Amino acid sequence: MIKPLGERVLVQPAEQEQTTSFGIVLPDSSKEKPQEGTIVAVGSGILKDGVRVPLEVKEGDRVLFSKYAGTEIKYEGKEYLIMKESDIHAILG
Repeated sequence: MIKPLGERVLVQPAEQEQTTSFGIVLPDSSKEKPQEGTIVAVGSGILKDGVRVPLEVKEGDRVLFSKYAGTEIKYEGKEYLIMKESDIHAILG
């Protein structure tokens, strides 16, 4: 598995709708980038004044993040984003 470093997190983006309400199938190029996903792994935290401060998010949290946040990667056939915790705007309850 992938282990993010420092203040980075590994997010699995939520799946987007494949069809419109009229039944039109959307190609990948016309889909909006997801802004919601699930935290899969978290880094060890931020180092401040020699003390490691843990991240606010944890594995399993559903989160909202910036539209173009993170770096897209594929690992074992699945798509993920690696991003800084500061790119996350909210935890969905």
